[in-house]
Amino acid sequence: MVLINLVFLKVKEYINKEKSKTFSRKSKGTQKLINTTLFILDQFGIPMTGTQRRLERMAIAFLACGDVKTIKELKSIKDSNSGHALGTRQIIDFVNDHFNESQSKGSYDDIRRKDLLLLTTADIVLQSQPGSNQNDSTRGYNVNPFYANIIRNFGSKNWMQKTASLLKGIEPLSERIKRKRNLHKLEVKLPSGKKLQFGLGEHNQLQKLIIEEFLPIYGYESEVLYVGDALKKYLHRDEKKLEELNFFEIAHDKLPDIVAYSKAKNWIYLIEAVHTSNPIDEIRLITLKKMTKKCTADIVYVTAFLDRPTFKKFMVEIAWETEVWIADNPEHMIHFNGDKFLGPYDE
Repeated sequence: MVLINLVFLKVKEYINKEKSKTFSRKSKGTQKLINTTLFILDQFGIPMTGTQRRLERMAIAFLACGDVKTIKELKSIKDSNSGHALGTRQIIDFVNDHFNESQSKGSYDDIRRKDLLLLTTADIVLQSQPGSNQNDSTRGYNVNPFYANIIRNFGSKNWMQKTASLLKGIEPLSERIKRKRNLHKLEVKLPSGKKLQFGLGEHNQLQKLIIEEFLPIYGYESEVLYVGDALKKYLHRDEKKLEELNFFEIAHDKLPDIVAYSKAKNWIYLIEAVHTSNPIDEIRLITLKKMTKKCTADIVYVTAFLDRPTFKKFMVEIAWETEVWIADNPEHMIHFNGDKFLGPYDE
């Protein structure tokens, strides 16, 4: 099969992107085959996200389903009409034999749950026994004839345009996933006006309330310097400002959920949003104090809860000289010491 120059250049351009490079231990021919396969799957609308290794494993699992070992064999890729179908253990044998892999036989479940997940979701790879139990060892996987036919013509004149035309009525999986994620996000507006997208969940709902209700009331015109999210460690981070305040080095597992700074007061708020765990208790307070000892601003420690029943569960754990805010009573604060209201405490 001879590639038309335009398509060849597009594949070369694609390979030059970091996301599509494969492990150097594989032969040049195998690397070219895998990167070309990723290019084709990208044209089919498969999201090219994840690590280089994850993309590589997806590509070679797909090639096993089509009984393709070399780039020339793309023109004769097998599909479900040919009767070719491999079970997950057979796919492992195929990639070990032909792609310089050493995958464990015990990792067969990863083939279904990870390597082929996007491809089966997009119906590019089909199940040979569509209604069978997902743990059925006799169930095999093969290539959808519709997509196999497009691949057989790869390199022909105007292949990309023809492919786009054939796929016009099919919503790409990359767009379907993106749309789904957008529908399942909480939009949060920072005091600066910047908007963030949180994943769903009560913990993130509480963080949204902290930013949009707690800080406007008690934050003295605070700016948010850091926000973490379960899906994205650094959803927002103002590293420059944190450095100016001599704040400790950012490490997601050490930080509270939200860090905010009031220039008017020269206060830094360290706010923990508690849904099921991790209030600012005495041990946590000692740790945070050690980490912020060189900070040029005074520190205010706040534990936030969605409601009073949740607060009641953790009340005995709250450290002295810290603050508590409960979202269902946003205009009130609980101060765990009697000598002052909201503010930093001197040693």
